[in-house]
Amino acid sequence: MKYFILFFFFSTLSFSQIKEDEEILSFQNELNKEYVDSLKSPLPRNERIHFRGHTFYPTDLAYRTIASFKRTADEKPFKMSTTKGQPKDYIKYGEVEFSINKKKYKLNVYQSLDLVKIEAYKNYLFFPFKDMTNSIETYGGGRFIDLSVPSGTTIIIDFNKAYNPYCAYTDKFSCPIVPTENILATEIKAGIKGPITH
Repeated sequence: MKYFILFFFFSTLSFSQIKEDEEILSFQNELNKEYVDSLKSPLPRNERIHFRGHTFYPTDLAYRTIASFKRTADEKPFKMSTTKGQPKDYIKYGEVEFSINKKKYKLNVYQSLDLVKIEAYKNYLFFPFKDMTNSIETYGGGRFIDLSVPSGTTIIIDFNKAYNPYCAYTDKFSCPIVPTENILATEIKAGIKGPITH
């Protein structure tokens, strides 16, 4: 009986990991497809036709964390700075607390007051962050993760699904600048890499 329980436990664990790996691979494939799509890609045509896919860190589930989530009440809208100096309207929606690389962090998640008006994005949360890989292996301006409003007091943050803002590839867009509250004093070796020279 003991061996059956152990077998069941490890089989369940392996299945769960396979499922998570598949989710991350699917995310990467969809991101690559977007960048070759003439209707969605931020790349100019001469770069888009030569695009062969993004470079990602190897999947590492140590960077997939279950964070505690706290909805912050009575927050007032504010103007988030952007790369083109055209502030965008956001509100701090809540705080997430988690451990990465043996350190604890508390960062903010935000909600766009423009996107929340669109039905498809009414539960969308914006999680921008910077870390110590920026300008070395990843884009200097930081990276983003898409989240959804959780139903409880925890939320999964998967840094393997971190992506670059469009501004990493072209100056044509106005992208949010990562708030200082969301800077991690560690290396997040997960998700998308570079470009680092833009």
